Amino acid sequence: MKFNIITIFPHIFDSYLNESILKRAQKKNLIQIKIHNLRDFTKDKHKKVDDKPYGGGAGMVFKIEPIIRAASSIKRQASREKIKIILFSPAGKQFNNKIAAQLAKNYKHLILICGRYEGIDERVKKVFRGSGFNFHELSIGPYVLTGGELPAMVLIDAVSRQIPGVLGKQESLEEKRFGIGAPAYTRPEVIVWKGKKYPVPKVLLSGNHKKIEEWRKKLLLFLPVFV
Repeated sequence: MKFNIITIFPHIFDSYLNESILKRAQKKNLIQIKIHNLRDFTKDKHKKVDDKPYGGGAGMVFKIEPIIRAASSIKRQASREKIKIILFSPAGKQFNNKIAAQLAKNYKHLILICGRYEGIDERVKKVFRGSGFNFHELSIGPYVLTGGELPAMVLIDAVSRQIPGVLGKQESLEEKRFGIGAPAYTRPEVIVWKGKKYPVPKVLLSGNHKKIEEWRKKLLLFLPVFV
C-alpha cells in the first residue's frame, strides 16, 4: 500500500510515521509513505496556496490549481494501480474500522489531501469528479480540527494495521480476536493500591477458553457509551 500525503506542513509527520509499527512496516516495504509539499506545485514566486474567500469572511481558502497539479502528478506516476483520493473534511463520511479494512483490501494507492484554514475551494470536488478521479471525502469525527494532518495519520495507522504482515499476525487485530473495546489484563494477578485489591477476573484465569470467549462477548454488550 502506498500513501501519498499532500500538505503545507510536511514536517508534522516526521515523528509519528517513523516510529514503532509503521516504521517497521515501511522497512519491510509493506507500506510506503511519501509526503508532498503543496507549495511545490504552485507557479508563482511566493508559492501561494491560498487566497481570500469570495463573499467575504474570516480566514483563507486553499486554491484549486496547486491541489489538482499535485494529485495529477501523483496519479500519473501510479497510473496502473488502484488509486483513491481522499480529502479530509468535517463534512465528509465518518471514517471507521470497516472503511479502513475496505481501503486496505481494495486499493494499492491512496492520495490524502490535508486541508487547512477555512478549507479548500469547493470546486475542487467537481474538478476531481469531472476528471475521472476516484474521489471521496472523509471525516475522523464530529468535530473540527485545524487541518487534515492528524486525520491523515489516523487513516494511515488504521489502514496499515489491516495489511497482512504489518502487525506480524492477523490475529493481533483486536476486532478479529475479541471485538473492539474488549478489556485486557496482564500480571500481576492482584494489584494493591492504597490498601484496596484489584484482581484479574477469575474467568480469565480458568483456562476455559469457551467460557472466556462467552464472558468477553457478554461484556462487550454492556460497554459504556460516552456522552
